[in-house]
Amino acid sequence: MTVQKGTIDIKTENIFPIIKKFLYSDHEIFLRELISNATDATQKLKTLASAGKLKDELGDLTIRVEVDKKNKTLTVRDSGIGMTADEVEKYINQIAFSSAEEFVKKFKTKTEAEQNAIIGHFGLGFYSSFMVSEKVEIRTKTYKKGGKTKAVHWECDGSPEYSLEEIEDKKDRGTEVILHIDDENKEFLEEYRIKELLNKYCKFLPVPIQFGTEKIQEPVEGEKDKDGNPVMKEVEKPYIVNNTNPLWKKKPSEATDEDYKNFYRELYPYSFEEPLFHIHLNVDYPFNLTGILYFPKVKKDYELQRNKIQLYSNQVFVTDSVEGIVPDFLTLLHGVIDSPDIPLNVSRSYLQSDQSVKKISGYITRKVADKLADIFKNDRETFEKKWDDIKIFIEYGMISDEKFYEKAVKFSLLKNTEGKYFTLDEYKKHIENTQKDKDNKLVYLYANNQEEQHAYIETARERGYDVLLMNGVLDNHFINTLEQKLSDTSFARVDSNTIDKLINKEEEAPSKLEDKEKDKLKEAFERNIDKEKFTVIFENLSETDMPVVIMQNEFMRRMRDMEALGGGSGMMGLGNLPETYEMVVNANNPLLEKVIKEKSKKKQDQLIKQMYDLARLSKNLLKGKELTDFVKRSIDIIE
Repeated sequence: MTVQKGTIDIKTENIFPIIKKFLYSDHEIFLRELISNATDATQKLKTLASAGKLKDELGDLTIRVEVDKKNKTLTVRDSGIGMTADEVEKYINQIAFSSAEEFVKKFKTKTEAEQNAIIGHFGLGFYSSFMVSEKVEIRTKTYKKGGKTKAVHWECDGSPEYSLEEIEDKKDRGTEVILHIDDENKEFLEEYRIKELLNKYCKFLPVPIQFGTEKIQEPVEGEKDKDGNPVMKEVEKPYIVNNTNPLWKKKPSEATDEDYKNFYRELYPYSFEEPLFHIHLNVDYPFNLTGILYFPKVKKDYELQRNKIQLYSNQVFVTDSVEGIVPDFLTLLHGVIDSPDIPLNVSRSYLQSDQSVKKISGYITRKVADKLADIFKNDRETFEKKWDDIKIFIEYGMISDEKFYEKAVKFSLLKNTEGKYFTLDEYKKHIENTQKDKDNKLVYLYANNQEEQHAYIETARERGYDVLLMNGVLDNHFINTLEQKLSDTSFARVDSNTIDKLINKEEEAPSKLEDKEKDKLKEAFERNIDKEKFTVIFENLSETDMPVVIMQNEFMRRMRDMEALGGGSGMMGLGNLPETYEMVVNANNPLLEKVIKEKSKKKQDQLIKQMYDLARLSKNLLKGKELTDFVKRSIDIIE
């Protein structure tokens, strides 16, 4: 054939500038699109071969990516099915461009959010190459007729004009796409940048992808050193970017625990922690989904890290920003999800509203819950050992996902200050005979710092009560959830009031002090304390209870803790309020009678300051000069 010159029949003006600017939010996607096309062409050839419809040999199917910095070209070369001149005319000049025109027409009339949603619906993968190129060439030779047809060359400079001609110098089957990179996108002529993109988007494509070479050590055949070890030499070999058969494509029965650990290292080469366990996803109805999710090991200073799950469509990387696609609480997990039912080229807002994606989200939730239930049922001892690491995921799920809560309530654990674990049902039975108040309401006592709240915990134990340890980053939110779910139940931090107030079983004990004495004592306390921060109240506690105890309102403290976590009560402005406490004076402690009887105001003030400081010390509220003064006063009292 002679050189065919033509004009693509489009009515929309300036189609290429719009494609160049708006087709994708990130220009780097062009490489993913071109290699996806090359992969499709190769996979189709393999399908034809398996059906006996290929006359020649498959040969080497490696996709090759080449950068020529001197000539400013980037080439993607495959050995797939190739195209005839008629197919180039049809698929490149007609279908793709008509799709591009339809895209532009719709694009111009939409809001920005709607524009994002329609991108990717028009088969425009190839034309993404014009986002970075001043000219694009296609050299292609079809598999048809045993490769005896002539190759063709297509060229376009980003205008509606193109040329198409037969060529003699391409003998091999397949397609080469040659991009002449424009001056604005020179970064894509840098080898490190292309390698970075190939690792990001093509790491697990099913066809080998070569880019450049790598130097490796290999044993020299038949040669050994004096110690009998093989002699090694450095050799240069083609660098294959991708793992064509990633673990998630295998059946769970075909993989070992070591395989899963090795694959985790492949996904996260800079992670030094082994995952706690994995969940292998494998479903083909009512949608196709494979993948592996890992529960990472959590540290005490753990920062919630999202964007650790990689989303793929037929082994092509889509995104690692999976909020709204994967249930929110599971975005804390690590791993891979692959589904051909996930559209490749659409915005995340579109994905989040897609019905297939919503079904996938629900399935993943069920699968994770079932896996956790199975581990708990079959190996509770191991489950308990890992609880401190996995509870953040489970609590987050129970807080945010009703369906997950319904399943997790059977294996979610509570841990007490003695290190014993209970399911919610087990713990209710454990305390229901001892920790009901006079209104028959069950009170769950808890501490969030076993060391700092030791005295309060011991006081509760002396009454025969059990205390939970709730020191996780989400425990305040989780407590609120449990209070809503569990009937006739409340949670109270063990230092938020006196123990007899926290579990009020009967009428208050009689006071040993008269009202006049209390008034005098209150006046004496208030002249020795910070009245803006502490409110003095009297309670008739046991003689053996501390003379002064500092408490903080449970509701206000809980709201503050949630606000500090970032999301509890910021709109209420609690962060602007001063930190306030109640200072409970035990009217029945013998030391109060001594204070009343003390004639010297100086000594009376000294005793009150000592009790006040002791109470603050127990709450870690005594610091700086006040702590120094307390130590000096303590020495004076001893002397």
